[in-house]
Amino acid sequence: MTSRTNTSLINAERISKSFGITALLDDVSVGVHAGERIGVVGLNGGGKTTLLEIVAGITEPDSGRVSRVGGIGVATVTQGGDLDPAATVAAVVLGDLAEHEWAGDARIRGILAGIGVDDLLDRRVGELSGGQRRRTALAAALVTDSDLLILDEPTNHLDIEGVAWLADHLVRRRSALIVVTHDRWFLDTVATRTWEVHSGRVDEYEGGYNDWVFARAERARQADAAEERRRNLARKELAWLRRGAPARTSKPRYRVEAAEKLIADVPPPRDTVELSTFARRRLGRVVIELEDAHLRAPSSEGVEGRVLLDSATWRLAPGERIGLVGVNGSGKTTLLRALAGEVPVAPGRRVEGKTVSIGWLRQELDDLDPTLRVLDAVEEIAGHIMLGDKEISASQLAERLGFSPARQRTPVGDLSGGERRRLQFTRVLMAEPNVLLLDEPTNDLDIDTLQQVEDLLDAWAGTLVVISHDRYLVERVCDSTWALFGDGRLTHLPRGIEQYLERRESDAAAGGAADRAGGGRRSADASADTATDRAAVSTGGAGLSPAEHQAARKALGRAERQVEKFTERERDLHAQMVAAAVDPDRLAELDAELRDVVAAKEAAEAEWMEAAELLDG
Repeated sequence: MTSRTNTSLINAERISKSFGITALLDDVSVGVHAGERIGVVGLNGGGKTTLLEIVAGITEPDSGRVSRVGGIGVATVTQGGDLDPAATVAAVVLGDLAEHEWAGDARIRGILAGIGVDDLLDRRVGELSGGQRRRTALAAALVTDSDLLILDEPTNHLDIEGVAWLADHLVRRRSALIVVTHDRWFLDTVATRTWEVHSGRVDEYEGGYNDWVFARAERARQADAAEERRRNLARKELAWLRRGAPARTSKPRYRVEAAEKLIADVPPPRDTVELSTFARRRLGRVVIELEDAHLRAPSSEGVEGRVLLDSATWRLAPGERIGLVGVNGSGKTTLLRALAGEVPVAPGRRVEGKTVSIGWLRQELDDLDPTLRVLDAVEEIAGHIMLGDKEISASQLAERLGFSPARQRTPVGDLSGGERRRLQFTRVLMAEPNVLLLDEPTNDLDIDTLQQVEDLLDAWAGTLVVISHDRYLVERVCDSTWALFGDGRLTHLPRGIEQYLERRESDAAAGGAADRAGGGRRSADASADTATDRAAVSTGGAGLSPAEHQAARKALGRAERQVEKFTERERDLHAQMVAAAVDPDRLAELDAELRDVVAAKEAAEAEWMEAAELLDG
């Protein structure tokens, strides 16, 4: 990567771009400097992707000019990027790099593992799912030594763990970044600057999501904006941010103080006690209970699915608000289906309260008559609902979820995927359920709509279970977090997602020792190929078949990554033990963990030796 400090990499001067009569960008000037990380936010369809494509050189502006410093490297990942279906993942991601070149590069191996494509290298792009293709394109951009990364919704198809890894990776690398994202935790963690695209303009702010929210509220205060509803949402959002962990804000203190005046008298986002009391009146004592439940993943090609729950008991209480997390494929959606009564939990039983009315937002879109207008599709469920102590009409609810009065007259068949998702959620709420099961409710929603969704859920009285990779949403609307770790149990996490990530890391560290001991349980996202790889290593001898050679090579790389990870953890534990020298209890805890890590490291080293000997033979 070219060495540049505070150098302007790209400048867009007075650019405009229209589609038909709609001006997405009107006389916009922006610039990107070396090392700068820019988050791009705004309404869906407001011009964010168009701005990225113009800056990247994919699309030409109608007017204005874009200048780039000569010789800079730019890697771009767009939502519509095409990959050669006949190419292998290895060819797309690694290009002409020889295996010995990338296999010996810890940075590249870490990217392949972090994005989750290390087990896909030999597969053809045409065989991949949509999510796997997106991860492949992202990995291909990250392995480059580019001066600038331009990423459009990179967190789509990543689980919470993957989003955390990507944020850490982007913060650590030296390249500049422009990223469109609706993931507010990711935006706040990564961005040093924010561009808000709206009404053909681009407003710039220092910092990430937190700073942007404060700046918008301050802008509304100074202008005495007439949009009272939006201002109230901004005040509520600010109240939430300031009541949580200390904000990562870079704003001057006078601006923070001005914004805080807006939230001085704002109540908490929701009155939990009042909502729980109201929920008990609606639901009674019994909501949904799974007793001694056994649950399996769906069978595939005649092979029985793996066990998700083994003699597990889970009782949902009136007014309980739960976030359900786990890696992709851990069984979260299947568990939601069990709560809804769509899949059996026998042996064991499911108990549902007599007054329970379930509203279920599935990932799959409902099949609606494409000729129906949006408002007709909403009023088909109900004309009015009570939300908290207020009655609102179908039209008012649809407008809160992003359907303007004019858009409500649009036929369902003309809606985008994100709009159909919003319509589906609107219909679920119009049924006035007292138990909400939400499977990835934030998919395809922009930040303004996400704020509206959270505001609606704040006032909703009932039991709530949410599956989401949107860390901000889970922490905002849920009061407790539960996880599926692949051990047949549901695990309560009192400290929420931070504890989930810590547990995933410790499970990965313990996995090497468990495998070495002869078949301890696998982590929830271990691939079926792992067993094949280890079997190939254990056979020994010369004359390997191509498949056995490939399996041994993958096992060698995996063992090497484990050794590096355990070595780093060992070094960290030694540092912590020095700091805890005067705390005997803490010292004993660290010493016990150090012994486990050393044992796991030795096991990984032995596995590496076995694989190396097998390949040498």
